[in-house]
Amino acid sequence: MRVSLFIPCFVDQLTPRVGMASAQVLKRLGHEVEFRDAQTCCGQPSFNSGHWDVARAAALRALDVFKGAEVVVGPSASCVAMMKKFYPEILAGHPRLQEAQDLAARTFEFGEFLVRKLGITDVGATFAGKATYHDGCHGLRELGLKEEPRQLLRAVKGLTLLESEEAETCCGFGGMFSVKFPMISTAMAQVKCDALVRSGADIIVSSDPSCLLQIGGYLTREGKAIRTLHLSEVLANGS
Repeated sequence: MRVSLFIPCFVDQLTPRVGMASAQVLKRLGHEVEFRDAQTCCGQPSFNSGHWDVARAAALRALDVFKGAEVVVGPSASCVAMMKKFYPEILAGHPRLQEAQDLAARTFEFGEFLVRKLGITDVGATFAGKATYHDGCHGLRELGLKEEPRQLLRAVKGLTLLESEEAETCCGFGGMFSVKFPMISTAMAQVKCDALVRSGADIIVSSDPSCLLQIGGYLTREGKAIRTLHLSEVLANGS
């Protein structure tokens, strides 16, 4: 397939390695990967802040950018959820609603694309270590992704997958939430990270780079030597 990579702002500015790893895995599986450099923010910060007119403008731009794309794949469950779930909502009654619905049907989170669209769980990856998976809120609650990333991780040679008792608990990031309510955000991160440490894992994996920034930042400040990696970074380690 010809895959159009949707690279969110966090990945573009702070974790470009996640985008590169995603492309590497897709190419290894034999797919053609393209990056449309006219793409911009999906509009989620504006949407979450109540500025729907601004978010709507971002959505309309995305419709133009990804027009004609066979499939759109993004390594961020929250941003993909914006495109799949909320573009049709903010464009309800708009002349381009059908385009938004069509784009939503062709847009997938990275792990979702591998398992649900391609039917693949083993991508030929090897990674030594003990990992636990953090369920980001948008991936779990908006996209319904729970078992898919775990299936991919269980198939990685050399990797032991452990479960955290707070796997489904929010990390406290929440985009603008962490800016508006920093004390609550930090308290939520403490609950989350304490549970992750108790799991015994030396690697924390998630499908949301923003969650990993929150978790990694807290653990670093607490002096915990636990790595945070995006799902694509683990799967990019080939045998």
